[in-house]
Amino acid sequence: MTIKNAPRSSGFTLVELVMVIILIGVLSALGVGLFAGRSAFSPLLATQQLASASLLAQQAALAGNEASGFTVTQGPDDFVFTVGPGTSSERQFRIGRNGTSFSVAGATLPISFDDLGRPDTAGNVLFTFSGESTYQTCLSSLGAVYAGSCQP
Repeated sequence: MTIKNAPRSSGFTLVELVMVIILIGVLSALGVGLFAGRSAFSPLLATQQLASASLLAQQAALAGNEASGFTVTQGPDDFVFTVGPGTSSERQFRIGRNGTSFSVAGATLPISFDDLGRPDTAGNVLFTFSGESTYQTCLSSLGAVYAGSCQP
């Protein structure tokens, strides 16, 4: 009688499993560091929300909607972006401040748009969000919203 070779079982060795666990631990430690300091992203998020709020108000003005203006207020913990302040179509959006500050140059808030989509300002308006980094958004006198400082 002949004895056949027992079938070889397949699977991972202990060394391979330990290496995978170590690799996952290192990657998760690095990943937590990237997302733990969210305050670095706060000025960028606030700038993007500002652009969205101003474009929403501009579109409302072009459509003849009463919510044709927007304002930004800085609270102790968050920024409040309000489109159509004081109207029945008012909408608010909030973003945590996380140490970020806000300033406006060239106008006073709220800003409204006319039926051609132009802001009611005398010139360009520069919005600046500062924290660990600084981001600027310009609202031109013609109604264009773009990242960066205002061009003369």
